[in-house]
Amino acid sequence: MALKLEPGAKLVVATHNPGKARELAEILENRFQLVTAGDLALPEPDETEMTFVGNALLKARAAADASGLVALADDSGLSVAALDGAPGIYSARWAGPGRDFADAMKKVEQRLEEAETEDLAAWFTCALAVAWPDGPAVVVEGRVDGALAFPPRGDRGFGYDPIFVPDGRTETFGEMDPQAKDAMSHRARAFAKLKAALL
Repeated sequence: MALKLEPGAKLVVATHNPGKARELAEILENRFQLVTAGDLALPEPDETEMTFVGNALLKARAAADASGLVALADDSGLSVAALDGAPGIYSARWAGPGRDFADAMKKVEQRLEEAETEDLAAWFTCALAVAWPDGPAVVVEGRVDGALAFPPRGDRGFGYDPIFVPDGRTETFGEMDPQAKDAMSHRARAFAKLKAALL
């Protein structure tokens, strides 16, 4: 069967994070009716996979099967070269149960100080998965490279955005106009691939 998403279709976004849900809605150009896993009170599955792709697929599959709707999930995170790719798939977990990313950004800075390194290279990865209930799934991955900047700057975006400066820019994702960020982010790159596959 050809996997296609019709405009106006109802999709469940497998997240309990309102910031991520908003950003996905914008990237999807508001062409679908989106409900979140949080809205539907779906349980959050344990992210047991060791890759972004594996966890995105696991979340999309769980939400699709629980809701009976086509589900979109994203698994994304910050990887720091000098920390052997950490926090990586544990990016949200570094923020703790309260999702305190100010604390998570401090943790990144502390780990770099402990590593006594000048290397601030980092990248964001985003894996997007779309799963049909009891059916097939499509997964794609996007990445944007850059460097870390401390102290955090800017209050736009969410997560680790205030410490990440993408290559070729001087502003952090936290300072950048949301449309400028959406045009170049890891999520936008993954979504461009997804759009090519599905729309």
